[in-house]
Amino acid sequence: MTQLAQYQCPLCSSALIKNENSFQCEHNHSFDIAKEGYVNLLPVQQKKSLQPGDDKNMVLARRAFLQQGYYEFLRSALVDEISQLAPANVVDLGCGEGYYTDELQRVTSCLTYGIDISKSAVKYAAKRNKQVNYAVATNAHLPFGDQSIQVIANVFAPLVGEECQRILTKDGVIVSVAPGPNHLIELKQKIYQTPQLHDVPKPPAGFNTQSSKVVSKQVQLDNPNDIENLLTMTPFGWKISPQAKSELLANLPFSIQLDFVISQYVREL
Repeated sequence: MTQLAQYQCPLCSSALIKNENSFQCEHNHSFDIAKEGYVNLLPVQQKKSLQPGDDKNMVLARRAFLQQGYYEFLRSALVDEISQLAPANVVDLGCGEGYYTDELQRVTSCLTYGIDISKSAVKYAAKRNKQVNYAVATNAHLPFGDQSIQVIANVFAPLVGEECQRILTKDGVIVSVAPGPNHLIELKQKIYQTPQLHDVPKPPAGFNTQSSKVVSKQVQLDNPNDIENLLTMTPFGWKISPQAKSELLANLPFSIQLDFVISQYVREL
């Protein structure tokens, strides 16, 4: 059974109470629970576009690519890192379609939240695991009370330091995944004349790096669909030229490096 979510109203910051098929606050702001099980806590005044975040095509491409198991080693490393912290609750900021969030809940069995600004992504995530509390929201206005979250998980999504400081307990931890220096370097070489390595990840404002480790793996892509999905789920999909894409698809298999940095960030003293 899903553990009871503890949200706060994105309009007035009052506590939200679940009432049948909606969440309501003391000021009568109400947010319906969708049939898939998620709640939309992104009011129109917090939107910068009509449909913010990843669109349906990007979500479906990422889901299809991840289902092939290429990032399983990263998911295992991330979940292991968080499991060792033994949190009572965890929120995955920028959860996407729930690939990492799902496993976090299954392994830790703690109160688990998934937050993403993309309604399309959260809709698919909510179908994946009913034990996770999923909500559409922005990382700039998180629907949680002050010092109420023990661990923030984050894979690639931008973090707002001030909001992370607000919702984390005093000894709370951010466990963040960023691209390593050589992530997808072979694909970059197909697109750019002088491909740049990724920068060393930096903690969000108000945090220091407590630990950092690299996890990487060389994988071979021999299915054109996997190449197409990888391109669609990254900015490279609209940066690669038609000629370069045709050459890439015509010369499979394609060996590519998956390179990540998992960092733990804690509050500055």
